[in-house]
Amino acid sequence: MTQEPAGVPVPGVKVDGSEEAARPFDTLGLTYEKTYAHLPEQLAAIDWLLAKLPEAARVLDIGPGTGRPTAERLSAAGHQVLGYDVSRTMVDLARAQVPAARFELSDVRALPDTPGAWDAVTAFFSLLQMPRTDLDTTLARIANWLAPGGLFVLAAVPLDIDDAEIEWMGQTIRATSYPAEVYPELLRTAGLEVVHNQLSVFHPDFPGMGAEEHQFLYARKPGDPAAHAHAPADS
Repeated sequence: MTQEPAGVPVPGVKVDGSEEAARPFDTLGLTYEKTYAHLPEQLAAIDWLLAKLPEAARVLDIGPGTGRPTAERLSAAGHQVLGYDVSRTMVDLARAQVPAARFELSDVRALPDTPGAWDAVTAFFSLLQMPRTDLDTTLARIANWLAPGGLFVLAAVPLDIDDAEIEWMGQTIRATSYPAEVYPELLRTAGLEVVHNQLSVFHPDFPGMGAEEHQFLYARKPGDPAAHAHAPADS
């Protein structure tokens, strides 16, 4: 089990919309992993992080799902991974499947501000069920949480929708997103340098689902990572 990053409490707090966001994932469980765990662009993003991260990096995984593949691969490489998810089912599965990482139940919007606490943050399709105002605020907060030179990987489904009801994996959910050209601007506005922006098409192996367009962005926070030293784990 990894040590908890300094200054990052475990709030276990849900906010408006958390329960609705959790419902489909509580229902799907491992079916979600079987459908999306081998997404090539996600695996490539993890490879990019593994090539760039310092030793024993502190990584915040927003919406880790079952823990696979992101937390599993990063923790296996010796990084300290802490994942927060709104779904109790997903947290339980992740704890069982990836004991080297830590997983807690919370909405990212309920997390405290911890400037410079993280060497990397990942958000693979986990910011799609909040209003645009919350999404914008969350991206800005993530940028603040990164240490100088810190890395951020964001995966989204680029669409011009705001709190729209859609059908996905046999579930009715409310989804929010932006057109593809907006996401890089949001990250730049938050103070990050976008170093990779890729659109791709994925065909989920799930009955009745068609092709999905995905967007993967890699970003970096300006600054010298050597100037940032981790606080002691028990501080």
